[in-house]
Amino acid sequence: MNRKADIIIENARLFTSNKDMPQAEAVAVKGNRIIYVGTNEGANAFKAAGTRVVDGQGRTLTPGFIDSHFHLLWGSISMGGAQLYDAKNLDDVRIILREHAEKNKTSEWVDGRGIKYNIIQNRQQLDEIVPDRPVYINAYDGHTSWANTKALELAGILQPGKEAEGNGVIVRDENGLATGELRETAMGLVSDLIPEPSEARKRELLKMTMARINATGVTSVHNMNGDMEELITYAAVEDAGEMTLRVYVPYHVKPETTEDMLSEAAEMAKVQGEFARGGAAKFFMDGVWESYTALNIEPYADDPEAKPDGIYSLEHFTRMAALCDKMGLQIFVHCCGDGAVRRTLDGYEAVQRSNGRRDSRHRIEHIEVIHPDDIPRFQQLGVLPSMQTSHAPFSISEGDVWPARVGEGRWHLSFAWRDIKNAGNNIAFGSDWPVAPYDPMINLHVGMNREKWNPGDPDQTLTLEELILGYTRDAAYAEFMENEKGQIKEGYLADLVLFSHDLFALPRQDIMQAKPVLTMVNGRVVFEA
Repeated sequence: MNRKADIIIENARLFTSNKDMPQAEAVAVKGNRIIYVGTNEGANAFKAAGTRVVDGQGRTLTPGFIDSHFHLLWGSISMGGAQLYDAKNLDDVRIILREHAEKNKTSEWVDGRGIKYNIIQNRQQLDEIVPDRPVYINAYDGHTSWANTKALELAGILQPGKEAEGNGVIVRDENGLATGELRETAMGLVSDLIPEPSEARKRELLKMTMARINATGVTSVHNMNGDMEELITYAAVEDAGEMTLRVYVPYHVKPETTEDMLSEAAEMAKVQGEFARGGAAKFFMDGVWESYTALNIEPYADDPEAKPDGIYSLEHFTRMAALCDKMGLQIFVHCCGDGAVRRTLDGYEAVQRSNGRRDSRHRIEHIEVIHPDDIPRFQQLGVLPSMQTSHAPFSISEGDVWPARVGEGRWHLSFAWRDIKNAGNNIAFGSDWPVAPYDPMINLHVGMNREKWNPGDPDQTLTLEELILGYTRDAAYAEFMENEKGQIKEGYLADLVLFSHDLFALPRQDIMQAKPVLTMVNGRVVFEA
């Protein structure tokens, strides 16, 4: 058998995420697999005339980063709209929306994505910016939107009479007229009117976005919404040889989903491509703190009258989760409030009683606030935490609405990465893009450097090693792929990222100085600086 390598990266500082060989200095790749990990001298045996040799120059090489909470197609499509993530005030929004409208004159709608709370107050502000077309812009977290008068009229919701189902809210003024703010399911009353891009346009945006994601060192994502149609889109791009990102796609279980409809999730589980695969189900137990839709044990600090019920009752969730579990599906559940975390853990416990315990690796996503009594239950039930460090306001001086919603009395229970880690849990890390940036360096920075909001609060920061493990080995475990990827190990998939610096030599506050200079997926270089 020809054991000569296609690519060798030598003279690097390998952080392998492999506990049996934590460090090395060279790796050899043939085809889509790693065939050698060890010393520079040992790698010489795998060199041939056609072998590409990359000098790592003492810089850090890690397994490809696995983002454990992502919205790939939704985010890719949103890249075709106005990007409002950096808008700080109404003037910024005005400039961005008008530039986008000018560049897209033939588009019936002007839509945007990523705006922060407390910038847009009412529909009249959007009317002034774009007076001649319907406007719809979505908050960075995807749980609140704002629309102008034309959009509200088209949806038939400007005047009182038509309301949203479920946990949706059309915010109305004292006369009953819609102000333009739409929460949760109310957003669909307007967004469903915006024409879907063609399949060709979807694939164009997807490929463009994947290239940008690869440039940050991300090689795999766990999608957090999906259906067979979305999975087929990825599979078609894979069949064309154009996927550069591995994607694990769940079936999105909604409150209106019937038991019979779960057969689609079973069909998705049969799709097991090299890049795109099914096998999971996704639930939303609550909304988010910012829109007063997080399910909490105690009321909101800044509005005690806001008492959301959650999206599923315990009985409803347990019934549907038990069916998914019986089908062998892994389950992901969005939980921002401590009440949502508790209800989901209660549901998982009930599922175990009815179905028996198995290696299910069911997960809870976000866990922005957790009651201390519930932290040990993850280990007791075999439930995995999946968290996103950049969701946490970095400091109290940022002016984010989140700390006010939660209240000072719960700050010590917020984004409790260290408490959850110290309880024996391996956390799978991710970004929740497009809610937050997909660049892992941002999440490493926040995870290592987040400031205490109160001097007496516990320090919830993590080490660089813990964060990289959560983005590699632990993330692979969280999708049942720990024997295939997430480590630099012989026989594993050649998903690798070489950085511009030795990450472990940088002061922790300077971690964002480092950028990927080479990303490899399936043995192929997909990004090179």
